[in-house]
Amino acid sequence: MKTHYRELTPTEFRRRMAEAPIAYLPLGTLEWHGEHLPLGADGLQSEGFMTRLAERAGGIVLPMLFFGPDRKQERPENTYYGRDISGFKGKPPRQLDGSAYWVTDELFAQTIEAILTQLRRVGFRIVVAHGHGPSGHAFRDHVDAWQRQFDLKLFTCWRDDEHEIRDGLGLMIDHAGANETSLMMAMYPDLVQMGNLSSDADEWPLGVGGQDPRVHASVETGGKAIALQLDRMTRLLQTALKRLSDSGCGPA
Repeated sequence: MKTHYRELTPTEFRRRMAEAPIAYLPLGTLEWHGEHLPLGADGLQSEGFMTRLAERAGGIVLPMLFFGPDRKQERPENTYYGRDISGFKGKPPRQLDGSAYWVTDELFAQTIEAILTQLRRVGFRIVVAHGHGPSGHAFRDHVDAWQRQFDLKLFTCWRDDEHEIRDGLGLMIDHAGANETSLMMAMYPDLVQMGNLSSDADEWPLGVGGQDPRVHASVETGGKAIALQLDRMTRLLQTALKRLSDSGCGPA
């Protein structure tokens, strides 16, 4: 089943839009995710999940973004971003290899607004955006205003933070820790290289946040999180589609 926007012919696009006018936007980065995960882990996880969700709930998956907002700290010797700042447990910041994704909050918001304008123009009524944490939070912060501005129903793929932290089965709720590593193991096992991490339990993996992936990550945990979130998001989207249909604005 073809679900990716870039692969669809106009006939296929029209058919999928008639069935479910849902757009999925993977919010990616090119960012350090430990020595064991690829630099594109954010976009890979969100795109992998959204592809599965589109196969089940309908809709079309957009190309992933590879940039996003994050913390920034300017020092005389360098400018640091994201995990450069927060990845060292109280120690001075350090530039992590490969991270090349940062844009201002304003540019990110302008980009998303341009994307939403175009999506509404071609007929989408629902947009699901998820991925890189700061990107997802920035999107969620604008949801109420953007829903009114663009006449779209907008979603991320988070539940409330308390439940996701408690059961560990959210979608991208840490940084290269047990959650993201489990998701990558389940979706892209060939891209996970756990052997790159030290076997010394007293040596914390560089730039990793969350539970220790060497102890708590597994294919089974990733699969369980994906299944739970697919069920939850499918229900939400089916309800949103029904409301559109009942109002005369969506698919029959």
